[in-house]
Amino acid sequence: MLDKTYRPSEVEPTHYQAWEGSGAFAADPARGQPPYTIMMPPPNVTGSLHMGHALTFTLQDVLIRFNRMNGRDALWQPGTDHAGIATQMVVERQLEAQKLSRHDLGRQRFIERVWEWKAESGGTITRQLRRLGASPDWARERFTMDEGLSAAVRKVFVDLYKQGLIYRDKRLVNWDPKLHTAISDLEVEQREVKGHMWHFKYPVDGVDDTFITVATTRPETMLGDTAVAVHPEDERYTHLVGKMVRLPIVGRLIPIVADEYSDPTKGTGAVKITPAHDFNDFEVGKRHGLEMINILDRDARLNDAVPEAYRGLDRYDARKQVVAEMEALGLLDQIVNHVHMVPYGDRSGVVIEPWLTDQWFVDAVTLAKPAIAAVETGKTRFVPKHWENTYYEWMRNIQPWCISRQIWWGHQVPAWYGPDGHIFVELTEEAAATAAAAHYGKAVDLTRDQDVLDTWFSSALWPFSTLGWPEQTPDLARYYPTDVLVTGFDIIFFWVARMMMMGLHFMGDVPFRDIYIHALVRDEKGQKMSKSKGNIIDPLDIIDKYGCDALRFTLAAMAAQGRDLKLAESRVEGHRNFATKLWNAARFCQMNECHPVAGFDPGTVTETVNRWIAGKTAEVADKVAQALEGYRFDAAAGAAYQFVWGTFCDWYLEFAKPILQGADEGAKAETRATAAWALDMILHVLHPFMPFITEELWTQTAPRDGALMRRPWPSLPGLHDAAAESEMDWVVRVVSTIRGVRSEMNVPPAAQLAVLASGLAEERVGWATTHRDLILRLARLAEFDTRPDSNKMAEVLQDGAAQIVIDEATLLMPLAGIVDLDKERARLEKEIARVEGEIAKVDRKFANPDFVAKAAPEVVEENRERREEWAAAKARLTEALQRLSGA
Repeated sequence: MLDKTYRPSEVEPTHYQAWEGSGAFAADPARGQPPYTIMMPPPNVTGSLHMGHALTFTLQDVLIRFNRMNGRDALWQPGTDHAGIATQMVVERQLEAQKLSRHDLGRQRFIERVWEWKAESGGTITRQLRRLGASPDWARERFTMDEGLSAAVRKVFVDLYKQGLIYRDKRLVNWDPKLHTAISDLEVEQREVKGHMWHFKYPVDGVDDTFITVATTRPETMLGDTAVAVHPEDERYTHLVGKMVRLPIVGRLIPIVADEYSDPTKGTGAVKITPAHDFNDFEVGKRHGLEMINILDRDARLNDAVPEAYRGLDRYDARKQVVAEMEALGLLDQIVNHVHMVPYGDRSGVVIEPWLTDQWFVDAVTLAKPAIAAVETGKTRFVPKHWENTYYEWMRNIQPWCISRQIWWGHQVPAWYGPDGHIFVELTEEAAATAAAAHYGKAVDLTRDQDVLDTWFSSALWPFSTLGWPEQTPDLARYYPTDVLVTGFDIIFFWVARMMMMGLHFMGDVPFRDIYIHALVRDEKGQKMSKSKGNIIDPLDIIDKYGCDALRFTLAAMAAQGRDLKLAESRVEGHRNFATKLWNAARFCQMNECHPVAGFDPGTVTETVNRWIAGKTAEVADKVAQALEGYRFDAAAGAAYQFVWGTFCDWYLEFAKPILQGADEGAKAETRATAAWALDMILHVLHPFMPFITEELWTQTAPRDGALMRRPWPSLPGLHDAAAESEMDWVVRVVSTIRGVRSEMNVPPAAQLAVLASGLAEERVGWATTHRDLILRLARLAEFDTRPDSNKMAEVLQDGAAQIVIDEATLLMPLAGIVDLDKERARLEKEIARVEGEIAKVDRKFANPDFVAKAAPEVVEENRERREEWAAAKARLTEALQRLSGA
């Protein structure tokens, strides 16, 4: 017999170990089933499970378990990312505690230390994924610094270089002055800062007492100005275009150029151009052939390109000095308070500099063209579809991709330099030496490039490098392209787009047929979770408290396409209660000897309630399957929830009780077998969402051959019985409507009412007679009169009754002596007025254009939802008021 209480903490590790130990997660091409492949977005090896991970990996696991049950050879390819900067920082902090730096160790010893750390501590995230119930093929686990993946990285780099698609260039990058490396846009955090806008007057050369005023948030960069730009149609400045200004402090002559980048409506309409220290200015500089003067060193201190008095100064000290000198020269026009966005390194916490430096770049423009076409032609589709617009916007405006990083942990660039700086890019140092000897006519000493590659470069190869490429392995032929990528919208640019580019270029096909983009997990108020707000919900804490299945089901149930998840702990608690409901239903079945019967055929049952539940069970299996095939996780979970809690537990088991307690042994045996069969089908349907409790119930409710997760998905054609469905659905409708009206009217639970039903079709009179005892018991009625005379109806109406319309019939629920009708009307009217007041408050907010334009999106959405809730409440209250009849 099942215990009274389900204990997730005892059950979960036991089943997980059994699954993994038995090889239940493994793909098996030898079985000849059609493949189904998902590539796990490799979490950082430094990472810990957060709620975003929990959502991503839950949805992937739901799909994998569902397709595994559906007879597919399911491969969920696991692995972790070496996370260059993040991992290097972890180990460097350890060294700092020992008063050492990586330079004290040297490159080789430092890398060995990172590998040591990875062996000891790098498995945290994969252990936590096991606690989430994730079922990837762990035996195939890969790491982006594995030798096989490293070989793929080297080949891709060398091939792209020799095709002219990788090159070395001097361009602006996001430079971290603390970490001393270029970083990607994803590692840059834009923060709103209260600062100033300084207006400087630049004297026009050769024209007495004529100045052009520019505004800047970064006075120190003026020392690197090489032009002033004005809009070509700005009449204030057209007469100055082509003239020169003398750059204050520096004394250099720089031109006034016409460029549409300058916005006549902002500031003075004239902008200083510093091509080496601003991404927009860099593009202006290229258009006008301007000199690019780098005035900062790697520490963001001013270098020798500036006047001597500024050399060696920190950028912010230089700022103060520039402002003071401009004021002394009489060239400081004004200082205006200004709120603007400033880029910070998300790991170092320092302000990032756009810095002109030599780096390695990928010609992303060329590689993007086939990737754009693949989505345009439907070879790959986005779900929801609107995300393809985000993809197109970025891909059609793509910039060269900076792939080099000035750190030690990562894939070292396979490039060597000859004595004169000539570059040799080869797979090995020996090949580079051979190429150099051929180039110079003799053997020469080569120096290897010290940079490593951007982490996104190696992860861009993940869909095929993990399957053995560059070798043409059987796995590569079988599992590429993959079926679906499940990921968040924040890495469409950084990972999704780059996998598309690399997959098409090297494999000749897209890496995945579908890209399912899920939304963000926010807190219950719609706020983004962050440490600073103190609103982070730790998935492991939730699992400890409510069990893994409750968290998984909650995330799936809330994963509506295109809508962020507002996660409240109460939602998880509610789904823990759902697990408890399922557990109690299984105990009820056990206690009533509802055991699975070998060879049971639900198509042969004769009892109406059993024919009804058999059809409903088949229906929910199809509904859940169809929803999952369309990535409508919320609809799938919702259909399962409604069937299990409502149809099976609240209705079928209640309908079955009289039979199970009755004297008809044939009906009893059939109902026991049907209930056990329906419960088994429920365990199948819920398994992808709630793997642990379903496997536990599968194991405990009967002797079984094999795990539930290896069982096929229910395919139950021919069980729909229209007659049984009409009959039992009508009983459900009558009972639930009466219950709802009792609640609306505040009828005491113990009150036994006599309901009169007029106008019932003859067939339904028969149903009411057949199921009279059920209706009376479940609706808490003393009488259900299906043939009342008109006098009795009139008398009940006069005394006071609630009127209920169900299909063609009108039901009267006498309330005289049970409910104070006048008081109830007054209560309803007062509540309607209160709700109308709440609706009016929200409407006033939306009538204010400033609210819609300036309020945070989550606040606007919260108000919309609140209004919908108030409107629904008003409709219910109004309907209740209308039900009351009589004086």
